[in-house]
Amino acid sequence: MEQNNQEIKVVSMPRIGDKAPEFKAVTTQGEINYPSDYKGKWSILFSHPADFTPVCTSEFMTFAHMEQKFNDAGCELIGLSIDGLYSHIAWLRTIKEKIEYKGMKNIEVKFPLIEDITMEVAEKYGMIMPGEDSTKAVRAVFFVDPQGIIRTIIYYPLSLGRNFDELYRVLIGLKTADEFGVATPADWQPGDDVIVPTAGSCGTAKERMESDDEEMDCKDWFFCTKKLDKEEIMNRVVKK
Repeated sequence: MEQNNQEIKVVSMPRIGDKAPEFKAVTTQGEINYPSDYKGKWSILFSHPADFTPVCTSEFMTFAHMEQKFNDAGCELIGLSIDGLYSHIAWLRTIKEKIEYKGMKNIEVKFPLIEDITMEVAEKYGMIMPGEDSTKAVRAVFFVDPQGIIRTIIYYPLSLGRNFDELYRVLIGLKTADEFGVATPADWQPGDDVIVPTAGSCGTAKERMESDDEEMDCKDWFFCTKKLDKEEIMNRVVKK
């Protein structure tokens, strides 16, 4: 019996804390070198399955509508699909000239949309899920910090559109954690209490539980919160 010696290609997916894989690509806004062109800024690299599809169209309109809000928070947007540059251009023109969604119309997508016909970038970032579709990138979202480190990864299936308010919340949460040295609890929104880092020693834990510090509320030695004013957060993490 003949043995099947077919070669199986294994692609390693980047992880949180890894350096964002480097690539050079053609986009609708010219050539980019990622992440080096974005050094010193936050960026969101996100993929979509295909041009001229309804879910992707609603997403691109929403991201384009919110682009200034992300930019004001020091974050640039970069889209990707495995379609070609001319398909991208035609699709974005159609969005601007013909599509209306949730009151949004005449929407111009100004952020770069990467051409990835060879799927080189999609494979570097683990955006192709063969069990879902072997020729389309799923809805992946990578948050990359100013040092080029991946800080958050979110994957959605082809059928589910993303929640863009949540993507913005994630960005503000990450920047708040970095800026103030805190963590954010479940369902956190700017202005909600934040979590003080867990005590690293028995002595610190004892001090916290016996402290009369009115700024910190300790339910137990490991669960302490404090107030962080929304205006202070936005002044520090969002430019005016």
